[in-house]
Amino acid sequence: MTAGGRTGRPPLTEERKAEIRLEIARAAVDLFVAQGVAATTGEQIGQAVGVSARTVWRYFPSKEACVRPLFAAGIEVVAECLRAWRPGQALEEAIGDAVPADSRLAHSPDRATMGALVRLTRDEPGLRAEWLQSYDEAEPAFARALAERAGLPADDLRPTIQAAMLNAALRAAAEHYAWRVADGTADPATAEAELTATMRSALAVVAGGLS
Repeated sequence: MTAGGRTGRPPLTEERKAEIRLEIARAAVDLFVAQGVAATTGEQIGQAVGVSARTVWRYFPSKEACVRPLFAAGIEVVAECLRAWRPGQALEEAIGDAVPADSRLAHSPDRATMGALVRLTRDEPGLRAEWLQSYDEAEPAFARALAERAGLPADDLRPTIQAAMLNAALRAAAEHYAWRVADGTADPATAEAELTATMRSALAVVAGGLS
């Protein structure tokens, strides 16, 4: 019994809650890839993690939303790279190597599985909505980082447009890799190199601007 007279387990820390969310996300990925979204239930996701379906719904409003922690991974990493981007440094050098190591394609049981999840977003409207929503959430974070780097107001149009270009390039590169390359047949070292090359190429296009 606690000092206040309550009984039961102590409340979970925010760190532990984040860990549970990630465990649920990874279990959902495995099930979606193995048997499809329609055939996957909240009960199955919970069983894979060792929690109840009620716990799954406490953390996520739908089974498709369970992948949010994976899709959101890496946003702050990219933002930090943008803040640290040195004058005269190529954009692909500033963040090109950091993105694959911490991208949405990396925070998963294995990269091939995450690539398969991204491929599912082509045909699964619920997953597609979550995928695009994660980029909607990333864009203002990138804009704030770019504004901070340039010493501009947070609502300045220039970093907003730059962030939109960067965000679109990162999504296009991730989808290009997942849809055309990440078929699970390449060895890990080759897959790592291919993802890095794809991301760096996309960032080089952004840095070059429009002609």
